[in-house]
Amino acid sequence: GRGVLLRAMAVLGAYRCIECNREAAELYRDYQRGVLRISICNSCQKPVDKYIEYDPVIILINAVLCKAQAYRHILFNTKINIHGKLGIFCLLCEAYLRWLQLQDSSQNTDPDDLIRYAKEWDFYRMFGIASLEQTSFLLGIFLTLWWMRPEMLKTNSDFILLLKALLLSSYGKLLLIPAVIWEHDYTPLCLAFIKVFVLISNSQAIRVTLNLNRMLPWLAIIFGLILENGVVCLFQKMGWD
Repeated sequence: GRGVLLRAMAVLGAYRCIECNREAAELYRDYQRGVLRISICNSCQKPVDKYIEYDPVIILINAVLCKAQAYRHILFNTKINIHGKLGIFCLLCEAYLRWLQLQDSSQNTDPDDLIRYAKEWDFYRMFGIASLEQTSFLLGIFLTLWWMRPEMLKTNSDFILLLKALLLSSYGKLLLIPAVIWEHDYTPLCLAFIKVFVLISNSQAIRVTLNLNRMLPWLAIIFGLILENGVVCLFQKMGWD
């Protein structure tokens, strides 16, 4: 029974070697009584996933450093189901930043209920705009990759896996809130660094998920930015942003 299950997991690509990205049937073997032995990859002869012995803080630091091995561990060898929640929370952070900048530009301090409702509506509007811009950015990435490497995105599961990877790799947007709370003269520079860090993380997520070289992920991201900026210009002409 266990052997059949392991073979089925290998066929489905349940795990990946973090070094060579080859499929693996198991990450470790349990010999009972607390004795575990990390599995060795049949292809590269290295441990399939050394991070299973690491502290989560060390894994997070390696992910922040954009190490491909850490990304493979998180994307393929762990069961993380916070992609949707993380994506929404990042959009909320971005909407709050825009809403705060909008309020700073407004000189009206009238406490009237109508004004408060208008400010609340402004936040919802900023959230909607941020969502549409993010959608256009992701759409640009998917269109570019589908056009350049259609064999990489054959099934719905391929699209879903890449979408999850992009949402997880956008965790850097959570830094928007502290950057605004600890406001100082260098806030615009901090926001620019956060944007660059998120794009680098997105590029690494694409590269790891589809096992590509460095050039194609960046080409997809550039096209995504072009499409996103096109949507921004459209909103500006319509007077929404």
